[in-house]
Amino acid sequence: MTQDLIVTTDGPIGRIRLNRPKAIHALTTAMCEGVLDALEAWRGDDAIRVIIIDHAEGRGFCAGGDIRMLAESGAKDGAEARAFFHTEYRMNHRLFTYAKDTMAFMDGITMGGGVGLSQPCRYRVATENTKFAMPETGIGLFPDVGGGWYLSRLPGRVGQYLALTGHRLDGAETFALGLATHYLPAGMVEEAKRRIGDDPFAIRATLEDLSGEPGPARLLDQREAIDRLFASDRLEDIYDALQADDSDFARETLATLKTKSPQTMKVSLKLLLDGKAMPTFEDEMRQEYAVGARVVQRHDFLEGVRAVIVDKDNAPRWDPATPEGVSDHVIDQIFSPLPDHEAWTPA
Repeated sequence: MTQDLIVTTDGPIGRIRLNRPKAIHALTTAMCEGVLDALEAWRGDDAIRVIIIDHAEGRGFCAGGDIRMLAESGAKDGAEARAFFHTEYRMNHRLFTYAKDTMAFMDGITMGGGVGLSQPCRYRVATENTKFAMPETGIGLFPDVGGGWYLSRLPGRVGQYLALTGHRLDGAETFALGLATHYLPAGMVEEAKRRIGDDPFAIRATLEDLSGEPGPARLLDQREAIDRLFASDRLEDIYDALQADDSDFARETLATLKTKSPQTMKVSLKLLLDGKAMPTFEDEMRQEYAVGARVVQRHDFLEGVRAVIVDKDNAPRWDPATPEGVSDHVIDQIFSPLPDHEAWTPA
């Protein structure tokens, strides 16, 4: 078992604690394998009633995946990156289909892989420390780990807005959108875990008893504008709508989009369009794996990681540089199914 994961049992609770604080608990392949092993061990253990996923020390729940490794692999043959995605998506799917109660405490930064780890859980707890986002288009990636499933099921066009802009939701917004099932003051998190250990059959009552007032969900003030400006599944139409609107929100949003990868914004729009109609979460993960296996080796991901993580000049040179430059043919290539012997499988 990797030291980056702390797996223990405490009475009726199976505890999975992310333990990579210097990387804000970003997931590695070994961490995903460890989660899978723990879930399998507890699946048939009648003494374990609920699985709690949280983080050890540090300021975040989980900032995502091991992006530097993915880029280094993508610059070569991509095999290590594909192995990571394959394992991570199996973990996501196992949590999504797990029979026992599962809980994630999103007490801090919850981005990318952290979203994929928390959203399949039956209970998802936000606090005033929650910073929830899928910021992948800023590094030439896309909202994977089930993003096409979860974001496409948000009200109106909020999912498309979040996928393209990478906007960070606070705890109140995360709760208001249903991405969290409960909102607790951070000071009540440990008490919640203690009470659940005492009575694992009263999880909902415990969380409701300890819940706090989240405050206003400010993003909802922009719902009308988001639904109108992001109404189309064509990136060019969204740009046109933003350019034609003279509000501060539209100007700021357009400026944000111009910093993102046009290619992966188009990938994201198609991912959500397809995701809303996916018959099962397994189908969603199979498609996301095929897309991820290709995107991780394309220019924009390697360039995005260089600009944001390696050189930190925050000046990526996207290619193509405009929405118009990204052809439908390229998007179709990225989304084409993998051969059966290369495709993702849930087990």
